This record gives sequence, C-alpha cells and structure tokens, in this order.
Amino acid sequence: MRSAATACLLASLTVVAGCAPSGEYVEPPPPAVDVAFPVKRDVTDYLEMTGITRSVMTVEIRARVEGFLQGIEFEEGDYVDEGKLLYVIDPAEYDARVNRAKGARDVTRATLELREATLQRLEEARKSRAVSEIDVIEAKAQREVAAAELASAEATLRNAELDLSYTRIHAPTTGRVGRTYVDPGNLDGAGEKTLLTRIVQYDPIYAYFDINERAVLEMITGRIGRKQSDEEWVEAIRKIKVELGRANDEGYPIDGHLQYVDLDVDASTGTYLVRAVFENPEPFALLPGLFVRGRIATRTRDDVLLVPDRALGSDQSGKYLMVVDEEDVAQYLQVETGARVGELRVIESGLEADQRVIINGLLQARPGARVAPQLVELSAD
Repeated sequence: MRSAATACLLASLTVVAGCAPSGEYVEPPPPAVDVAFPVKRDVTDYLEMTGITRSVMTVEIRARVEGFLQGIEFEEGDYVDEGKLLYVIDPAEYDARVNRAKGARDVTRATLELREATLQRLEEARKSRAVSEIDVIEAKAQREVAAAELASAEATLRNAELDLSYTRIHAPTTGRVGRTYVDPGNLDGAGEKTLLTRIVQYDPIYAYFDINERAVLEMITGRIGRKQSDEEWVEAIRKIKVELGRANDEGYPIDGHLQYVDLDVDASTGTYLVRAVFENPEPFALLPGLFVRGRIATRTRDDVLLVPDRALGSDQSGKYLMVVDEEDVAQYLQVETGARVGELRVIESGLEADQRVIINGLLQARPGARVAPQLVELSAD
C-alpha cells in the first residue's frame, strides 16, 4: 500500500517538473491593490483654536460688617437663585444702633418743631414791636441748626439700618455656590471684608481663545470683510458661529458664537484674544477652567480633491501618494495636504482629478513596479 502511494507522488512531481524547464525563473504575478479616483466636493476651511472656558460671572461673597457668624443658610455646592439668604451675622449690636439712631432722630425732630414754633411766635411779636429784631434772627438760626441736626440724625439712622441689612447676606446673582470659608461662631469682617464663599454662573459660559496674527487676517478678510462701518463690523463679528469640542469629544458638538474680540494684537506673543459664548443648561456640559477646542468657518471652496487619509504615506520629503499610471505601474507622487474631512484628507496640490490613487495595498506597491489595480468607487460623504 505504501509503495503505491509513493509511486503516485513521484509521478505527480514528474508532471509538475515537466511544466517548465529546469532552473528557469517564473515571475510572480503583480500584487493586487485597490485604486480610486480622488473625490471632488465642496470643502469648508476652518480656523482651529484651543482655549479655556471661563464663567460669565464669578461673585465673591464677603462680610460687609463686623460680627460673629450666626448661621449658614445653604448647602455647599447648591445651585441658588438671586436673593437667596446665604449667611446671618449676629444682628444684636446693629439692632441697638438702629434703635439709638431712631431715638436721636426723634429728639432732633422735636427740637426742630420747638424751634419752628418759637420762631413763629417771635415773628408775630415782632409785628407789635414786643421783641427786638435780633431775637427773631437768633430764632431763625436756631431753627436752621435744628433742621441740620435732624438731617444728620436721619442720615445716621439710614446708615445704621444699612449696616443692619448687611447682617443678612443674600445671593446677588443666580449660580452655583461654592464651599464656605468661615464656620459659624467665627468673627467676620474684623479689619477686613472677610471672604465667605463664591458664586459662579455656569449658563451661559465663555471660552477664551488666542489665535495667531495670520489667522486673524484670514478670518477678517475671508469671513467678515471690512467694507462696512465700525458698528456693522462689530455686529458681524458677534454673528460668527463658533463650534466647540471638549477633550473627550469627537468633533465639535457644541455651538456658540463670537461675543468679543480684543482691542489689538499682543505684540509680545503675536496673538489675538477672542471670546465666544455658549449656552450651557443643566446638566452642565461645560465647567469653568476646561481645556477646549474651537473652530470657525473661514471660507468654502468648490471642487476640492480629497483622498482617504489612509492612502497617504510620509517620508523625509513630506506626504506622498502612490498612483497607478496607464500601464498599471505604481508611481510615487509627492503632495501637499490640507484639513481632514471625516475619513478623507484634502489634497491642496500635486494630484490631478484623473489619477488613480492606491487606497489599499500601499505597502505592496513599489515605485516603478507593475500592480494589478482594482477600481473602487469612493463616497463623497
């Protein structure tokens, strides 16, 4: 049985060996590669930036009068409305000051009424020459003194009432309140206006970007122009859409608009400060202090050539493509690339629309070697 199998194997080898002369080289078939024509589509150019988010409003809550902290009326980290009671400082001393000021005011008011009555009586007596003119003049002066004392007493009362109102500290704006820096029982406002806490407004929220000088010029000339009045120019800037992405975002999912541009370019850094504003409702997608990416559309170009980003190679000369000529020979083609659009890459120069680009099998193709191209149609999306 084994002898029969061996004989069959030797016979098959003899047949194979007879297909080609002994020692003659048989050229392997050319490698198969996928090729495609570059995609033509309209492309929007963007000014890409990096920046930091900042709150629209941050308010420091400070003690405006001296006294012992009596109570804290919020939970740290709460979202509070404008007018919400936050702290209570012991009001006893300030209540006493208000009462004392009210008493002093009442005394000066009674004195003024007495001086006015005395003046009226003397003026009537002067008509019958029962008193001298000097008596009337003195009475008028005493009435004016009493009126000034009353005005001073009323001002002192208003000041005391104002100090009393400062013992109840309310939120001046809506926002998220931070941790408290002072515990109940401590003396506040002694020699300084003690910082108690902070309130930060999250919605809306700002993002600040520093853009380079060249990008500023591109944005001005390409997006908004300058053939308009100063007011129209500023209004046009505020209508520019800004797209925002966080560190963990794919793309730029948050939309906003420019809200402020600086007065001049920083000569020391060659950068220009711009600020965009974004809606930020609960649950807050953005927090102050985040690193963010932003972009602004500067212009739209027609019939731009794009190829799959994976088709590009890199060497010391820069970016290159492998293309297939009319004789199915692979050729090295150096190109200049632009922005990435999804899975495609903009080709700024070096490529023609009728050239076949190798998009798969790039490592198997060698410049000057023949390949077996298989044409694939690319999607413009």
